[in-house]
Amino acid sequence: MSDDVNVVIKTTIRTMLPFIQLYGFYVMTGTEGAGGGFQGGVILAASFILYAITFGAEKGREKAPESWNTAFKSFGLYIYAGVGILTILYSLGSAEFLNYSATFLSLFVPHTVARGILIADVIEVGIGITVAASFTSLFFDLVWKGDEDGRD
Repeated sequence: MSDDVNVVIKTTIRTMLPFIQLYGFYVMTGTEGAGGGFQGGVILAASFILYAITFGAEKGREKAPESWNTAFKSFGLYIYAGVGILTILYSLGSAEFLNYSATFLSLFVPHTVARGILIADVIEVGIGITVAASFTSLFFDLVWKGDEDGRD
């Protein structure tokens, strides 16, 4: 491929990546209820993978190091489990995991539906962060495995 084509591709990818990531976050939180965390996480992971394919695996690994992927996988899981535990603690005696209607947010958000949407968005962000980090880590594991075997 000629250098002119590479410049066009790299410039296009560099320009589109923030929009792809913004769309991934929108898919995670844009619905009025539960759903979208997995799909948004996959879109975010696809943006990191697209960067690594375009600019090279080494440069992609610099942008998304394995230590960050591990931290984000754990952080997303902690968000999910933490909201579930808080809903158990503050569920007014019902002790239901991820009960959207009776939570600690009742002090700040009086309407039950608004609380449910807010909690669902927080949960979906936790799921999305975990999925994005997992898929990005999986991609780089497969790339490095191919390099070790002498295959592309």
